[in-house]
Amino acid sequence: MSEQTPKTDPIRPTDDEARALARGLIDEALFAALATVTEGAPMVTRIALACDPAGMPLTLVSQLAAHTAPLLAGRPASLMVGEPGGKGDPLTHPRLTIQCRPEVIDRDSDAFEALSAHYVAERPKSKLYIGFADFLLVRFYPEEALLNGGFGKAFRLTPADLGL
Repeated sequence: MSEQTPKTDPIRPTDDEARALARGLIDEALFAALATVTEGAPMVTRIALACDPAGMPLTLVSQLAAHTAPLLAGRPASLMVGEPGGKGDPLTHPRLTIQCRPEVIDRDSDAFEALSAHYVAERPKSKLYIGFADFLLVRFYPEEALLNGGFGKAFRLTPADLGL
């Protein structure tokens, strides 16, 4: 009978440095990878991203896009923010994956006007299409996040860790 080496948990205890790095990745993100499950299969797409006034991730989507149907149905989604730098191994650059619950902000809601003005201020090019009837805002409520801060720097974060 051979003795097995116990597995080492790769997740480090979350600290203030990890919290600041994760929040910075969200705040600085101009876009994100959005993962949804569409017709039983995973799908990933790129979306423009901003934060609402409270710091929640926010995007503008067309109802014509395939990734919008799962959001309209309230299905869980995942966002990944953080892009590799110009040099080095892309896997050594920080990135944050956020498991979240989407909230669609309908065009007829009281919140849409204020949030759309905020979104356009953050992402001015969206002014070209935010007025189209098929576009909606989606706010993402984080439920859990995984931070890969670089080689050997993995953290599990809560919404509170993200300042939300």
